[in-house]
Amino acid sequence: MSVFSRSSKVVSVHCWVALTQQQYPFFKQVRFISRARKKRKGFLANMARREQPQWAPPEGTATPQLHLFNSLSRRKELFVPQAGRRVLWYSCGPTVYDASHMGHARSYISFDILRRVMTDYFGYDVTYVMNVTDVDDKIIRRARHQHLLAQYAERTGDLKQMVDDCSEALKIYAEKAAAERDADKRDMQRRLVDRLTAAIDKVEAAVKQGGDLAEARQLLLSEASDPLAEWLDRRLGHTVTDNSIFADLPRHWEGEFHADMEALNVLPANVVTRVSEYVPEIVDYIQKIIDNGMAYESQGSVYFDVGKFDAAENHHYAKLVPEAYGDSAALQEGEGDLSVSEDRLKEKRSPNDFALWKASKAGEPSWPSPWGAGRPGWHIECSVMASAIVGASMDIHTGGYDLKFPHHDNELAQAEAYFNNDNWVRYFLHSGHLTIAGCKMSKSLKNFVTIKEALKRHSARQLRLVFLMHAWKDTLDYSEQTMDVAKNFEKAVNEFFLYVKSVLRTAPTGVDFFQKWGDRELALNATLSQIRTDVHEALCDNIDTRSCLEALRDLVSACNTYVDESRTAGGVANRQLLADAAQYVTRMLKVFGAIPAGGPAIGFPLEGDTTTDVESLVMPYLTVLGKFRERVRQTAREHQVPAVLQECDRVRDEDLTELGVRLEDRDGEVVLKLVGREALLKEREEKARQEQLKRLEKERRRLEQMRVEAEREAQRRVPPHQMFRNDTDKYSQWDDKGMPTHDKEGKEVSKGQLKKLLKLYQAQEKKYNEFLASQNAKES
Repeated sequence: MSVFSRSSKVVSVHCWVALTQQQYPFFKQVRFISRARKKRKGFLANMARREQPQWAPPEGTATPQLHLFNSLSRRKELFVPQAGRRVLWYSCGPTVYDASHMGHARSYISFDILRRVMTDYFGYDVTYVMNVTDVDDKIIRRARHQHLLAQYAERTGDLKQMVDDCSEALKIYAEKAAAERDADKRDMQRRLVDRLTAAIDKVEAAVKQGGDLAEARQLLLSEASDPLAEWLDRRLGHTVTDNSIFADLPRHWEGEFHADMEALNVLPANVVTRVSEYVPEIVDYIQKIIDNGMAYESQGSVYFDVGKFDAAENHHYAKLVPEAYGDSAALQEGEGDLSVSEDRLKEKRSPNDFALWKASKAGEPSWPSPWGAGRPGWHIECSVMASAIVGASMDIHTGGYDLKFPHHDNELAQAEAYFNNDNWVRYFLHSGHLTIAGCKMSKSLKNFVTIKEALKRHSARQLRLVFLMHAWKDTLDYSEQTMDVAKNFEKAVNEFFLYVKSVLRTAPTGVDFFQKWGDRELALNATLSQIRTDVHEALCDNIDTRSCLEALRDLVSACNTYVDESRTAGGVANRQLLADAAQYVTRMLKVFGAIPAGGPAIGFPLEGDTTTDVESLVMPYLTVLGKFRERVRQTAREHQVPAVLQECDRVRDEDLTELGVRLEDRDGEVVLKLVGREALLKEREEKARQEQLKRLEKERRRLEQMRVEAEREAQRRVPPHQMFRNDTDKYSQWDDKGMPTHDKEGKEVSKGQLKKLLKLYQAQEKKYNEFLASQNAKES
C-alpha cells in the first residue's frame, strides 16, 4: 500500500470520529465516564493507604473521695461501705424522760445533715436506725417521783401537815446540797433550798393571817417538788409496782421528741427501736454472751467480764477511749443512779465489769428472765437493738461525744463478744459538744435551752445554718453572735434568690430569653464551676459544710458583683447564668436540709409552705398591681398630687407588707418580691430599731459636742495666772504669775518641766485674751 493510501485512511478515520462525536453526544459521555473511572481508581488507591489517627484519652485530674473522721482511728479515713452503695447506719437516740434541749439538737441536726449528704449528694442507699431508750434509771426515778407527788397532792389536804413534810424534806435536801461536789449543781440546789425556805415562811404566815390557803398550798407544792419528791421516794418508792406508770412518762416525752425533730426538719429514721419492745431479744443476747464465756450471773444480775473479754486474742476493750480504762467514776455513771449501791458493787468480780441485766428491786419495772425478774442494763440495749437490724457488722455508728466511754466502748465489747468478731462498727462518728455563750449548758447556770424555746426565737432554717457553719465533730457555741452570723447569711442568700426570681419573672420568652456571652459571663461561669469543685472537695473532706457555706456565700457575692458591673456597663445580666447559679445554691441548701426537698427550684419557700408554688400563682396579679401603681405615681408626679404619692407609699409600706410582698421602686422599674409577712415585719422592726439607734447616736454625738464646747468655753474663761493654782494635787508653790515652782512634795520644779508648763501658760494666755476680746466686742 502506498504512503498516500495509508494517510488517506488515517485522515478518514479521524474525520469519522469527529463527525460521530458531533452527531452522537453519547460517545462523548462514554469517553468522560471512562476517564472519571480511571481517576477514581487512583484516588481510592491513595485512600487505602491513609489511616484514622489514634485517639488518646485526656489525662484528667485526681477525683477526691469521701473521707470521714473515724473515732476508732482518730483520723480521717477513706469511706468504703461493706456492700456496694448500701450503708447500714445506727444512731444513739434519746433517753425520753424530759424535754429535748439544744444539746440533743447538736447531735440530731448534725447527723441529719450527714445523712442527707450521704444520700442526696453521694447517692448512698442508707438504712438509718435510731433507738429510743424508754427503760432507764433516770426514767424510773422521774416516773416514781411524778406518781408519788401527784398521789401526795391528791391525798394530803391538811396544809399544816404539808408544811411539816416539806420542812423535813428540806432538811434532808439541804444536807444533800452541802455534800454535792459539782459546784454548779450545788449552787442550783442551794438556790432551791432558799426558795423553799421562803415558800414555807410565806405559807405559815398565810395560815396565821388567814390568807388565801389554796394559793399558799399551790406555791408550796411548786417550790417543794424536787425535795418533796425525793423524800416521798425514800419512804414510798418501793410501793410503786405498776409497770404502766413507768411506760406513760417515756411515751409522752418520745412524742414530744418526734414533734421537735419534725419542727427542726430532721428526717425520721427508717427504723425506730424501743427498749421495752426488745426485752426478749435482750435476754437471748445476754445468754449467748454468757455461753461464749464473756459474762456471769451474780445475785440475779448479769455482768460483763471485761477482763476476760480484753484478754481474748481477737478482742480489745475500750477501743474508742483506751486511756479511760478503769475510770471508776465514768463506769459508775454509766451504770445509773439506782445501780451503784454498795450491794450492787459487791456483786461484781471486778470494778471494771458492768451490768447487762439488773435484778429489779421493789419500785422498779421488771421482766422475767432465766436469772429472775429484772430489767436490761443501759449499754446492752443498743447492742441488741442495733444487731437486730444491722446484723454482725454495720458501716456507721453515730452518737454524742460524751457517749464514747463507757457507753459506746461497752456497746462494742458486748456485740463483739456476742458475734465473736472484731468489726461490729466500721466507722464511729461522734458529734461535738454544744456550749451556750461559751459556757456549759446547765439548769444551774440558768442557760438551759429547750428546742421549743430556741424555735420561739429562731427559725428551724436559721438553727440549721448555725450547725452547717460549724464542723460536725467540733464544739458549737450557741449564742446571739453565732445566730446573727446565720441570719446574715440567710438574708444575703435570700436577697439573691429574690432578685434572680424577679429577673426571670420579667424576662422575655422564646429565643429572646437567651443572651450572648461576653468576658463577664465567661468569668462568672468559671467562678460557678470552681465553686462546684470546691464544694465537692469540701464534702469529700469529712463533709465540711462550713467550707461549703463559705463557697456558696462567695458565689452569691460574685453574682452580685457581676450584676452591678453589667448594670454599670449599660448591659443586662445574663438571665440563664444567674438562674444556673441560683439553682445550684438552692440545690445544695436542699441537700443540707435548709430548704425542704419539695421546695421551689430557686429560693426559700414561703413561711409555712413547702409544696405549693404560691409565687407562680400570685405574681402575675401582683405584677399588674405594681405596674398600675407605677403609672399612678408617674401621673401624680406630673400633676403634682402629693396625696396620691403618699397613698402609693402606704400601699407599698403597709398593705403589701401585711401580705408578705416587698415592692421596690427603682427609677421607674417595679421589683416585686414575695418574702413573707413575718419576715417583712421583722425587717420593718429591725429598720425602725436601726433608725432609732442612729437617732440616739446622733443625739449622743450632739451632746458630746456640746460638752466639749462647754469645756472649751470654760477653759477660755480661766485667767492664765489661775490655771495651775487649782492643781494642788500636783504643785505646792507658785510665783506671782501663777507658774508652779515646787511640786506637791516640796521639790523645786525642774527647768525642763518648767519649760513645758510655760508653753501651756502662753497657750492659755492666748485663749484668755481671745475670750476678753469677744466679750468686749459684744459689749460694744
